[in-house]
Amino acid sequence: MELLTNLLEHYGYWLILLFLLLEMLALPLPGEMMMGYIGLFVYEQKLNWFFSIASASVGVLIGVTLSYWIGFRLGRPFIVRHGKVIHFTEERLNKLTHWFEKYGDKLLFVAYFIPGVRHITGYFCGVTRMPFRRYARFAYTGAVFWASLFISLGKVLGPKWEEYHASVNKYMIIFGIASVLLAAVIYLYRMHKQQVVTGIMALLTQGVSHYHSFGKVRFLLLAAFGGFVLFFSLMIGMIQDFLAHEFGQFDEITAFLVEALFYPEWDAGMHAFAKLGTIYLYGPVIAFTAVWIVIHSKERMLDLTFLVWVVVGGEFIDETMRLLFHRPGPVGADVQLFNTFPSEETLISFSICGFMAFYLIRYYKSSYVRTSVMIGVVSVCLMVGISRIYFSAQYPSDVVAGYVFGGVWVSLNVMLLEILRKFRSLGSTHTQR
Repeated sequence: MELLTNLLEHYGYWLILLFLLLEMLALPLPGEMMMGYIGLFVYEQKLNWFFSIASASVGVLIGVTLSYWIGFRLGRPFIVRHGKVIHFTEERLNKLTHWFEKYGDKLLFVAYFIPGVRHITGYFCGVTRMPFRRYARFAYTGAVFWASLFISLGKVLGPKWEEYHASVNKYMIIFGIASVLLAAVIYLYRMHKQQVVTGIMALLTQGVSHYHSFGKVRFLLLAAFGGFVLFFSLMIGMIQDFLAHEFGQFDEITAFLVEALFYPEWDAGMHAFAKLGTIYLYGPVIAFTAVWIVIHSKERMLDLTFLVWVVVGGEFIDETMRLLFHRPGPVGADVQLFNTFPSEETLISFSICGFMAFYLIRYYKSSYVRTSVMIGVVSVCLMVGISRIYFSAQYPSDVVAGYVFGGVWVSLNVMLLEILRKFRSLGSTHTQR
């Protein structure tokens, strides 16, 4: 790496552009590592952050454009003629073409995070004749995002980059693969929406098939069911990692990033965010939700009962889990806390705010209101968690566990509430008949 840093110091932005261009043409060059060192040079004020990102982005854009048109010009005849050398037959090309027609554009954005995949997507998109406008829309935005992210991470981590870059790459690969899988799931859902809805609703309504359709609550049930499965899977994974003591590196990297991104000038703001994880937030939110239920709900007692249950049950689960896992907080905190896994503040704030958001989304038809509510809840809960890390009161893994445990609790209650509400409604109709 000494040679790389020497070249970077002498040739600067031109080397950045050429290096990333050649990597996008499938030369075996370490792009992420290069951009990490670029970020380190930015941290040391040897390079400008904006011009570094611009140079890297231009290099990647030229590279992916050239790879597309090379693949486009070579086309199918080249693959048919020479593909057998690498065991790439015309039949495989047909399957790949069909796959790219379905998923190709969705892969382009996240392919940059998967080594080996980003180097060939441009060629295959050209060979399979993906429309260039469609290709450019996803490939270009992904290129700029990829370059900006890794250079900025290098800048934030500074001297710690060499120590952390392997872990950062690992997390980015996981992010890339998870994004591809998510895109595939969304696509399959859109293509087979009716079958998916029918299957999940059948699962949710086993034993009551003689009842009518769930109608308008179908989406809420599907979303709650999907959220529950996701959060429950994450919860099991986090418990396993906790028992295996595998949070060390994640906690170290995340805490360092929070410290690097939020300077001491944030103290006043962080104190305010920390209060959002207490009764200062819970009280008004619970009161607002209760008033909202009284005014808008047709089943006030049922909804109020679930609101109380979410709050009380959430507190009980939080206390039980923290006593069960018995993890002391960071030693660096002014007053060391005990039993911090999962974080009480993030679990309760996510549960209560999430349940309030559910009611607003359920009764408001305006997409603007729904979007604003979701952004607001995510922002508040995120800053509550960051404040806990900022003051070294809890480990990052404690904070994330709070979100995950809270997500399990609120999604489960939303699902049960809607099922119970519909069963009561259908039972009442059946009785009247």
